[in-house]
Amino acid sequence: MISKKHLKKFSIYFLTAFIIAITVSYIYISSPKILESFDGTLRDYMFSFRGKVEPKNDVVIIDIDEKSLDKIGQWPWGRDKVALLLQKLTNSKIGAIGMDIVFAEKDKSSPHNILKDYNITNQYIKDNDKIFAKTIATTPTIVAYQFQIDGEEYLKQGDINIPAIVVEKNKQSNDDYILKAKGVILNIPSIQNNAYSSGFFNNIPDESGMIRSVPLIIKYKDQMYPSLDLELIRASLGINKIVINYINNGIESISIGDFFIPTDRYGRLIVNFRGGTKTFKYISAVDILNGNFKTKDIEGKIALIGTTAAGLKDLRAIPFDNIYPGVEVHANVIDNILNQDFLTQPLYVDTISLIMIFLLTFLAVMLVTYSPFWVNPFVMIILSCLTIYFTYKMMFDYKIVLDLALPLFAILISTIIATFMDYMFEIKKERQIKQKFATKVSEDVMKSLISDIDNNTFQSIQREVTVFFSDVRSFTNISEAAYDAKNLIEFLNTYMDPMTDIIIKQKGTIDKYIGDAIMAYWNAPTKIDNHQTLAVDCALEQLHYLNKLNKQIKKNKKFDSIVQMMKKYNKEPLDIGIGINTGVAIIGEMGSSKRSDYTVIGDPINLGARLESLCKYYDSKLNISDYTKQKLDQQQYIFRFLDKVKVKGKNEPVNIWQIHDYKNIKHKNYLFNISYNKVIEELDLYHSAINMYQKQHFKEALDIFTKVQSWENKTNKNIYNIYISRCEHYIKNPPENFDGIFEHTTKG
Repeated sequence: MISKKHLKKFSIYFLTAFIIAITVSYIYISSPKILESFDGTLRDYMFSFRGKVEPKNDVVIIDIDEKSLDKIGQWPWGRDKVALLLQKLTNSKIGAIGMDIVFAEKDKSSPHNILKDYNITNQYIKDNDKIFAKTIATTPTIVAYQFQIDGEEYLKQGDINIPAIVVEKNKQSNDDYILKAKGVILNIPSIQNNAYSSGFFNNIPDESGMIRSVPLIIKYKDQMYPSLDLELIRASLGINKIVINYINNGIESISIGDFFIPTDRYGRLIVNFRGGTKTFKYISAVDILNGNFKTKDIEGKIALIGTTAAGLKDLRAIPFDNIYPGVEVHANVIDNILNQDFLTQPLYVDTISLIMIFLLTFLAVMLVTYSPFWVNPFVMIILSCLTIYFTYKMMFDYKIVLDLALPLFAILISTIIATFMDYMFEIKKERQIKQKFATKVSEDVMKSLISDIDNNTFQSIQREVTVFFSDVRSFTNISEAAYDAKNLIEFLNTYMDPMTDIIIKQKGTIDKYIGDAIMAYWNAPTKIDNHQTLAVDCALEQLHYLNKLNKQIKKNKKFDSIVQMMKKYNKEPLDIGIGINTGVAIIGEMGSSKRSDYTVIGDPINLGARLESLCKYYDSKLNISDYTKQKLDQQQYIFRFLDKVKVKGKNEPVNIWQIHDYKNIKHKNYLFNISYNKVIEELDLYHSAINMYQKQHFKEALDIFTKVQSWENKTNKNIYNIYISRCEHYIKNPPENFDGIFEHTTKG
């Protein structure tokens, strides 16, 4: 039994620990920059302790070093020499070249410029700037420029053109956290305009003068511009889009194709430095000019042209070294991105730091309280060492950078378990939901899942759903025409991206991508009114969008081989078939304990897949079942009855329908350029023939089918051939017990 004395002592020290933890937490929350420099210094020691890590040999530095200055002369050199340097690198099959230098003035050593000062002009006089600009245009060179961030003493304005498309996702109206430039120092126009692209090379130290993170994007004149490192990687990969992903309080990450780059809220990358000076491969610029190098050292790599010469002042301080070439900072950034080896500070870092403060505070206070006096120093040392070790492991094993200064200063840490555990649990639940559904469902569905997480959202249930299957037509031909796997994947993504956006916009849930096919469903995991209508509207929107998408594809030179192949077959580059069915299915998380999917299964799903595959047989774009049609507004769409069938794997017959389009459409139908009245006339005749066919009046039905088949313009060609063939067969071989059911023995 605990005595009152011990209980009182425990209560006092417990309260003391709580007050300390609250105080330190308040300092952490209200003044996060107080110990930022100390935190940075501690991390610098961790880098030193970790030591050098060999880079992956993707980047080489062409160094304008003391040796080069001694052999060639003081900087700046004549730009004809720099042009020769670029040409020699290009001839040696370099992958890409980044200039960590800005050429803001004309070449004063150029004969053209010297003689021009004496009013002597002649087209045959050597113009170094022109030579350099021409070389820039014919080599894989990305030039650099410098933004002016602070002050206005030398403020310059200019326009920057880059070929990349910068997409800002989920951008908030308040962007005060984004680094903004007041001016820019550009290359002279002949150089800037002849370069394929350019990027800024600003390396901005923190308050202690140390480079620990670098900006990947800067805002200038209401436009976002990428860094030299980002542009080098984008250009090397041949990707034309840079995606900036925002969160509520800043930037979360930057994406280039498959490369995902986590950043802090300001769009800065925390650099995972590989080591001190000359960790990367250096080749003297004079050795390149003299051919004194091995081609294998630069072939296919990214070359950064910069300087380590002390007099040129491109030296920085980093965790490993106080005199570090700025060009090697860029090399580290490129190596980090190419190898996806980042140090990150994700959203939950603040939460982890607060928990550390509370836990260490309580441990230290309680251990000191119930230990002999002489043990107290060892308690502090052991807890400090464990905290440093934990932070070190998180930083270099899990790439998560935690704040260390305040936990060490506190050594006394813990938390109000109930409050913080509840908070952590909510964050964890939301993160789990987002991981499962962030790329698959609409925003409304996501919000519903998060708000309804405690109601067993993932348990298996039975519910009516509308399932959607789509498939790209002639994909075998497309695959053959694509000259490599990368081209095929890019073509598929060009199609998949807008189709996925349309599904999510219409509140659908993506179940899976099956090669060139998409499976989606409505009314799960959350209930949605009019889910049949949403699915059909989604399908029609996709089919309408194909016209626009095909025009874009035809203009894209990368897809010429595919366009020509499909043109040979008198087809558009992209065509799809869609099947939609409604029915009661099983919905839930299915799979093993190690991996599972949230999906739908059941007979309605199988029928939906069959309906899509039957698009080829019936020459239709959008097939739906009678189960779906019954739930639709019959006055909203143009329907065509296709058949009463038994599909493979299903015993019950089902009526299947084709939807051509909306009735009150304001533009041309996606399938044909025929007036609305002509379409209705055709379908009236067609359905009268279907009625006769079902009543076994095969001759009368045949006459109508044959009549419409002869029309030059009609909305469906193959369906008439199907029914003409059937009528002719039944006229010659009158059926017994005819029920109008056609049985498909194959999947499509």
